[in-house]
Amino acid sequence: MQNNNDNKNDFREIPTMSPTKAALLGLIAVFFIFQFGGGLLTLSIFGFDLNNADMNLMRLLTIGSQILFILFPAILFSKLVFIDVTSTIRFRIPKPKEVGLFAVGMIILVPLLQDYLHVQNYILLELSKSSSFVSGIKNFLDMLDKMVEETYLQILTANNPLEYLLVIATVSITPAICEEFFFRGFVQKSFEYKHKPITAILLTSIFFGLYHFNPYGLLPLIALGGYLGYSVYKSDSIFVPVVLHFLNNFIAIIAFFVFGKEELIQSNFEVEKIETHTISFILLLALFIGFVIFISRNYNKLTNKEVQNDLSEV
Repeated sequence: MQNNNDNKNDFREIPTMSPTKAALLGLIAVFFIFQFGGGLLTLSIFGFDLNNADMNLMRLLTIGSQILFILFPAILFSKLVFIDVTSTIRFRIPKPKEVGLFAVGMIILVPLLQDYLHVQNYILLELSKSSSFVSGIKNFLDMLDKMVEETYLQILTANNPLEYLLVIATVSITPAICEEFFFRGFVQKSFEYKHKPITAILLTSIFFGLYHFNPYGLLPLIALGGYLGYSVYKSDSIFVPVVLHFLNNFIAIIAFFVFGKEELIQSNFEVEKIETHTISFILLLALFIGFVIFISRNYNKLTNKEVQNDLSEV
């Protein structure tokens, strides 16, 4: 009986088309559906005068767009390509130990990426002083960064407890669920069928970073996506990266509520503190790498998990 069940599960796992092609088609489809479909929906409701739009209604529309244009396609594509949505998305309730273990890594990673941004922007500034080409690139990135900042500033600004909760739902809860189900669920699992786990994680994290249209935050987003991808692969539970993604965004929201819009401007840094940020970045990077190695070698023992996924698997 056990063999029959195993054979049935194996059969249900057989994709109906090339998994790599499915991942790429899914990425293209969701990108255009979310960007253009969501944009058209916004214009049809608010018109072109978005500055005077009801921001609470805008937040609700953003939540609805993420569910309709990211979460729903993730489940639909998983069903069409792999049939068994549960194993594709990795629906498994993790143990608290698993979530807590990877949350420790997030505590290290968040300040690490902040320090990296300071170092990155300092280097870019210094290069722009001696190169007109780099200066042109920096000016372009500054323009894009300002656009991103203005968009987030409108969404994050809240004036009462209800709006604070709505901001958290819009920026933390909904993206954590929708984006993880799509990227770490459907896309990464699709790549895993034809590529080594480390390659699948890297490819997914690159697309994850590009998807966010955050010029200065591209590499940090790729790094964050890589850690989220590692967590879902190691734990075999989509809910681990969902929680981590929520924590990352929630921390950013709290920082904005406490410190104001300066937390949003990723091109800003203090030159006099660059040495401190550089040293902190190096130390945190070493600590983070050591922590990931520690997880890889001791995951079974730490979480009492019977089967351990290995990144070296083909």
